[in-house]
Amino acid sequence: MPLPRLIPCLDVARGRVVKGVRFQGLRDAGDPVELGSAYSEFGADELVFLDISATLEERGTLRDLVSRVAERLAIPFTVGGGVRSVADAEALLRAGADKVSVNSAALERPALVTELANRLGSQAVVAAIDAKRGAVRTRAGTTSTPRRAAAWARECEERGAGEILLTSIDADGTRDGYDLALTEEVARAVSIPVIASGGAGSAQHVADALEVAQAALLASILHEDPARLATLRSELRDLGVAVRSAARRHKRHCESSS
Repeated sequence: MPLPRLIPCLDVARGRVVKGVRFQGLRDAGDPVELGSAYSEFGADELVFLDISATLEERGTLRDLVSRVAERLAIPFTVGGGVRSVADAEALLRAGADKVSVNSAALERPALVTELANRLGSQAVVAAIDAKRGAVRTRAGTTSTPRRAAAWARECEERGAGEILLTSIDADGTRDGYDLALTEEVARAVSIPVIASGGAGSAQHVADALEVAQAALLASILHEDPARLATLRSELRDLGVAVRSAARRHKRHCESSS
């Protein structure tokens, strides 16, 4: 069985990393290029970049910013926000993404998941699900839908998604721990990897999430001190969680050529 992954997340609005609580009260958390580079250097297994205002502003992802982040990485890179078509996804891959995440557009037109999987391969398609009390919400959590998270995750898998990125709005930014009941419900509904998101405040919280999910998304716990990623890995090992040994990595391109 593959070892669990530790995946920092950059929620980006107006070109800056932001973080709030339950998707509200967003505050500036830093520069995405510098934070992405730091996470790559400190041994993240992957990085997720979500342009959280793209859908609300009815625009595409900030591809130039994605490209600048990608140049500083030596790890797999998932990008989402504003992906409405295969063409949008392909443009992000050309900008340096390895995977694309879809959320609101897939809820509006579920066939998009199938189209992306057929063109890019399931390994490059991540279905992002934002849920409040188990109910799926869309448009950056601002709009309710009749769908339930587990059922929608199952449909996304059937349509070709290779992973589920599950965010509990109830737990997001609280640092009180992941929504383990919701995460386990979704994980039991699918056979593809589930990335647990929302609520990490300690190594124990991450360890608990990795009991039911294949990866843990990390944001508030790291943004003020990216170096914590290295110590977090050691703390998890002390808790009995088998995680990868992650050496400091070289960037994709030499500093002199960037």
